[in-house]
Amino acid sequence: MITQAFSAMAAEDAAPDPVIHEHIAPAPRVSVQAFCETVETAAAVQGASEDRRLHRAHLKIQMGGIAAAIEAYKSSPTPNVIIIETDNRGDQILAGLDALAEVCDAGTRVIVIGRHNDIALYRELVRRGVNDYLVTPTGTIDVVRAVCGLFTAPDAKAVGRVIAVVGAKGGVGASCVAHNLAWAVAREAKLDTVVVDLDLGFGTAGLDYNQDPPQGIADAVFSPDRIDSAFIDRLLSKCTDHLGLLAAPATLERVYDFAAEAFDPIVDSLRSTVPCIVLDVPHQWSGWIKKTLIGSDDILIVASPDLANLRNTKNLLDLLKTARPNDRRPRYCLNQVGIAKRPEIKPVDFAKALEDQPAAVIPFEPQLFGTAANNGQMIAELSSSHKISATFRQLAHDLTGRADSKSGRSGLLPPLIAKLLKR
Repeated sequence: MITQAFSAMAAEDAAPDPVIHEHIAPAPRVSVQAFCETVETAAAVQGASEDRRLHRAHLKIQMGGIAAAIEAYKSSPTPNVIIIETDNRGDQILAGLDALAEVCDAGTRVIVIGRHNDIALYRELVRRGVNDYLVTPTGTIDVVRAVCGLFTAPDAKAVGRVIAVVGAKGGVGASCVAHNLAWAVAREAKLDTVVVDLDLGFGTAGLDYNQDPPQGIADAVFSPDRIDSAFIDRLLSKCTDHLGLLAAPATLERVYDFAAEAFDPIVDSLRSTVPCIVLDVPHQWSGWIKKTLIGSDDILIVASPDLANLRNTKNLLDLLKTARPNDRRPRYCLNQVGIAKRPEIKPVDFAKALEDQPAAVIPFEPQLFGTAANNGQMIAELSSSHKISATFRQLAHDLTGRADSKSGRSGLLPPLIAKLLKR
């Protein structure tokens, strides 16, 4: 299976940031062995082994190129994927691959990393069964894309984008933001979207959407052997034509302690069928919370403008940037801004301390939010023309990669920050 057009083989490592809206499906549990000839390529492969999309793969790196691979597999079985770096030219590469084929098990997939951007060589490699060819210099994201692409069928649906929304502190309105964000994605972008309420004890998604489903996420997480797309579909509550809800029971009959991988089967199943998944992540810190955040495609941290929120937001941003070096940076938004008589850190000072502008600044509107919550409505249902509704629409466009270049950013930033950005 060829996963990459020849025109895309040019090096991308020169760009400082990865392609932020690119969807790369996570690889399954496979074994990968790389035989490198340069430390630069070895470093890129090592970086790929630490990427979240390859966390299930077992990746081993050796030096020596194709000669070392041939010698290694004379006496041992081959892995699912072999990555070969070579300095050789056409005929020498082909001769080496022919020798490698004699010691490879059937079904082994091969990625070749070479020096020469030659269309004739590429076609011959494809004809001989090579699955992908990368031209050096090869970056970490190139290796991730190549390995993951081997296990994505060309005619498969696009892998769903997972957006995790988490509060920097309890009570900052992260769930409210998550639910209105999902509503905007489904309503404005016309994307089939599922909200997953991960706060099993105290989740409010059912209340906010005015739903009382008899089943939900608890039925899935406590029955991991039954999880497939049909089972998950039966658990979903339909909120609108494009919006579904995997609700939390919000009862205290059980103690909800989970292993780090507890929610992986649920998210993986949703990824295969739903274009957008919004995770309403509770404000806790445990193995599964950390793993859920790191494994998401996009992360939105919701904070209020005070010192504790600033500290917590910085800690989360620092950890997630380090753990996800090849992903778009986590975003944050400020919520409940402008509470009367409450000392607040100004948005511009908050942004300066974090060295990053907020994705949105949402003012404190107790009448609007309180009425919507008590009625089981979204802000856009209550007042579609309100500036906060426009904020959620723009936030939805930004996080799904469908930002409208013609639309302004009104409602996202207060005038002071907007002026600073223009300087």
